Amino acid sequence: MAEICCQEAKSTPATAAAVATVSASAAAAVASSVMDRRRRRLEMRRFRLATDLEESAAEYARAGKRQRLSRTGSGPPCPRAPGPVPQRPDFGPRYGFSSVCGRRREMEDAVSVRPNFLPGSAESHFFGVFDGHGCSHVATTCQDSMHEAVADEHSKAAGSSSEEVPAWKGVMERSFARLDEKARNWATNRSGEEPKCRCEQQMPSRCDHVGSTAVVAVVSPTQLVVGNAGDSRAVLSRAGVPIELSVDHKPDRPDELERIQAAGGRVIYWDGARVLGVLAMSRAIGDGYLKPFVTAEPEVTVTERADDDECLILASDGLWDVVTNEMACGVVRACFRSNGPPEPFAEAEAGNDGASSSSGKGVSKAESDKACSDAAMLLAKLALARRSSDNVSVVVVDLRRGS
Repeated sequence: MAEICCQEAKSTPATAAAVATVSASAAAAVASSVMDRRRRRLEMRRFRLATDLEESAAEYARAGKRQRLSRTGSGPPCPRAPGPVPQRPDFGPRYGFSSVCGRRREMEDAVSVRPNFLPGSAESHFFGVFDGHGCSHVATTCQDSMHEAVADEHSKAAGSSSEEVPAWKGVMERSFARLDEKARNWATNRSGEEPKCRCEQQMPSRCDHVGSTAVVAVVSPTQLVVGNAGDSRAVLSRAGVPIELSVDHKPDRPDELERIQAAGGRVIYWDGARVLGVLAMSRAIGDGYLKPFVTAEPEVTVTERADDDECLILASDGLWDVVTNEMACGVVRACFRSNGPPEPFAEAEAGNDGASSSSGKGVSKAESDKACSDAAMLLAKLALARRSSDNVSVVVVDLRRGS
């Protein structure tokens, strides 16, 4: 018995060592198995993610889903009006624009840029932002026809007055009135072959319930002419100071409230001040069912240009509801600073030998256009980041004369 106990006592350490070895091997095998399973799961997840992305991309391409940044651009998108054009490589306005659908389901904004739009004048450029409501066809009509109406009325008024302010005031008022009449007769003038608009598909048809704001600017070497009806806005940055060239037409603005009440209308506060509790602006093109309380008559300002002018910003209320004038002008100036001063026209003209005489002072028109386009896009993204709930359209015009 004593020998057996001694043998068991002698064999115990060896057995313990063997057990420890087996346990360590089993633990390593378990750990390896866990790692393998985890690695397989990760690979399967990556495979599923890649497959889902490919399917989503294919569905996106098939559906033709609109992108959030629906329209951006710089440089002249439209042909110039007939007339003499100076032969210089840096000719034309420096500008950029961005038009964003944002969080709305429908895109109802429109932007119009028409360089050299006045016949016989190669130094007047037209810019416009139109913010539609109810549907997009009034804003689109203004985009296509407003510059033509302004050019036509300007040619009719040429030579009839020696003063520029009354002349431009009448030109803008008659142009807005023509577009207002065209918007009201839009449904009756359409042919049956044209596809139905969204407002026509409603029962009953609500084409008379559609309208658009309009802020337009005519930029010449000496003046800035701005006409505005609605709550879109034009802001000039001069020597670092923002200057409003238009005042928003809100129903609770004292003079607008007095005008509406004098015409027999009422301003009802329903999610803000609204004309008859419906429209959140007191002036617009269209909206025939709210006449005469909502008028298309624009307010017109004529501003003499100065050497310290920096930029002109035209934008819909999708930007101005969440971004101040100071902030918007600051963003544009920051883009200009990173780009540099514009190249003077005199140094950009070609010499007698056909080579450019520019000595590298300032950036070219293409680079200035890019700076304006970047500024417009940054402003649109800033409005979205600040939770703007409307379409956002921005036009930035470089007014710097160079150094």
